[in-house]
Amino acid sequence: MTSIGKRIQSYREKQNLSIEDLASRTVLPEEFIRAIEEEDMYPSLRPLVKLARALGVRLGTFLDDQVSSDPLIVRLAERQEELTMHPDGKEPGVVFHSLGRGKTDRHMEPFFIELLPESCKDESLSSHEGEEFIVVQSGQVRIKYGQEESILCAGDSVYFNSIVPHNVACGGEEKAEIYAVLYFPE
Repeated sequence: MTSIGKRIQSYREKQNLSIEDLASRTVLPEEFIRAIEEEDMYPSLRPLVKLARALGVRLGTFLDDQVSSDPLIVRLAERQEELTMHPDGKEPGVVFHSLGRGKTDRHMEPFFIELLPESCKDESLSSHEGEEFIVVQSGQVRIKYGQEESILCAGDSVYFNSIVPHNVACGGEEKAEIYAVLYFPE
């Protein structure tokens, strides 16, 4: 499987963009983009969304390495970790499993996400165009949405406009698991 960084680099080079050009389009530091492309650093979702927008591709483009026909079926036993975020730079905090990988014409990004207790350390808010729908499978999940904060438990769901600054993290000492569908308008 090709790394996310190599895919970003490939799309950047196909458009004859320098790292400096991409940094200017995304307002991300050049060193940060170099680390993604050259050191295989896995960024959080927010910078990935910015990079996808700047390159004119779907977020899922960075995760796809195969093409399937409809319907796309993802068996539990075949589910693969796609992206792991490390909020403190050391311990994993959020593990993404793409449920849409391979469906090239999709307009939504469905994920099964493991929120590890480390994820609660990252309280930074992110915002992007679109909507998000989350269902809690297990554990407790802390949702910060604008000035509001809520704790969701297994079976609870939330649907929100993602342009409002928000943060989704583990809400307790135990791992939480969620299903999330992100929609990014074209």
